[in-house]
Amino acid sequence: MTSPETLRETSLRSLKLKAQGKVRDIYEIDDEHLLIVATDRISAFDVVLPDAIPGKGRVLTAVSNFWLEHTADLIPNHLSGMTLCDAIPSDPEERDSISGRAVAVRKFSPLPVEAIVRGYLIGSGWKDYQRSGTICGIPLPKGLRQAERLPEEIFTPSTKAEAGGHDENISFDRTIELLGVELAEEVRKASLALYARAVKYARRRGILIADSKFEFGLDNRGRLHLIDEVLTPDSSRFWPVDQYAVGVSPPSFDKQYVRDYLETLDWDKKPPGPHLPAEVIRRTAEKYREAEQRLIAEP
Repeated sequence: MTSPETLRETSLRSLKLKAQGKVRDIYEIDDEHLLIVATDRISAFDVVLPDAIPGKGRVLTAVSNFWLEHTADLIPNHLSGMTLCDAIPSDPEERDSISGRAVAVRKFSPLPVEAIVRGYLIGSGWKDYQRSGTICGIPLPKGLRQAERLPEEIFTPSTKAEAGGHDENISFDRTIELLGVELAEEVRKASLALYARAVKYARRRGILIADSKFEFGLDNRGRLHLIDEVLTPDSSRFWPVDQYAVGVSPPSFDKQYVRDYLETLDWDKKPPGPHLPAEVIRRTAEKYREAEQRLIAEP
């Protein structure tokens, strides 16, 4: 399903394509800067689906930029201050095609782990807990139920899989092996601080952030920076405060709606992914827009 407001992929002539992720197309601006364009592609279970969600990329860009500015006092980030005109000075048609979806960022060396913070027992964490009573080797109290709030937020990193692969939860000891003690501790501290700041703000806007994924990179002096998308409906689970209940998977403002639909199919979670019904696409687009509205619109 496509519409005039849907962008599944880009083909900019003015810049060299550096990489294409599940959702983002990344272009080289110069030796120090990249242009990240959020398309309307959607992935589930690490598979990019054949259908796109209209307007999704604009929501992701707006929400991520809001959080980067809202947390800049906690940790520096990759925002460069360059405008789209700076990045693509000579082609207004190309600028228009990605307006509201693109951000020019500074280049950093990404760390080989994804920093995940969980405040509630859901998703792969719930599955791990059912099997072992732990998440990423962290023991939890017995008797917790699905979607229950954890006694305290926990840092549960994962590997960053190659295209087509699956991320895997890892222990903090393994994180230390990958990053070293000092950097691993810095990443954990920053992740927990970011999550705590976001949870407090979002709850006032009627949203519970069940968990969220952060990514970090190092500059050429070894200083840690927040990179990639931040606290979006793609990288977080957003639940409405007034519909939250323990014991069930709450309704959400993120792609959990798509995951729930896919779980009803006879699909092995391997490419190619199945097409989405028009109703699932429409309602998913609505959920993304409502998340943006609740989080960043003026009250």
